[in-house]
Amino acid sequence: MTPEHKINVVTHVIAGSIALLLGVLALLTKKGGENHKRSGRFFLILLVIVIITGFIGVFVFGRNTFLLVIIVLSGYFGFSGYRVLQTKSNRPRLVDVCVAIFALISVSYFLYYFRSIGMIWSPVIIYSTVGTLLLVISYDFIRYFIPATRYGMLWLYEHIFKMIGAFTALLSAFSGTVFSQYQPYSQFLPSVFGTLLQIGFIVYFYKRNKRRPDGLRSAATKVFDFVSAGK
Repeated sequence: MTPEHKINVVTHVIAGSIALLLGVLALLTKKGGENHKRSGRFFLILLVIVIITGFIGVFVFGRNTFLLVIIVLSGYFGFSGYRVLQTKSNRPRLVDVCVAIFALISVSYFLYYFRSIGMIWSPVIIYSTVGTLLLVISYDFIRYFIPATRYGMLWLYEHIFKMIGAFTALLSAFSGTVFSQYQPYSQFLPSVFGTLLQIGFIVYFYKRNKRRPDGLRSAATKVFDFVSAGK
């Protein structure tokens, strides 16, 4: 391993580890509070570093190509989860379409070289990861056809699902690498945990918003609006 490769790996690991800690902080702190907003912003910044160093590892230093799918999955979750807060609608926008297409191309590249990449993770993890990414991207294209009157507050639940998904993808990659002797459970169980978190948070806010129909949009915006936090 060259010095450049070592630096890239160390940067990747440190950024990912700190991002996980910030993700936990965002989950535990009061939604809409300053700590929640700050931890969410820095989580996304570190996620970008993880993605960049991950791409360098795959395409420059020839790391296992399955890392590409994990990178794209967590990156797409984080990007889409952040963007839905900015737009709060399902109107098509060029940047969102381009990123979704790029994610599809990346997964297609992985699938094309599927037999020659030297798998280091269990097939159940590979298939479920690819399937999850394709499912989310497909939904993001389909949602453009949902009438605005019916789309309503779906952006809120998309944000919850995708940001927790980004956190879970990082957690699964970390656990699967550090506890590789326990695969596929060391990667599969964090994914199950993340799914339960997604369901729990979505159900909680759905029920809360249902009890407060008059203040639905303003309350949700106040709780989740990272974008206006620095204004």
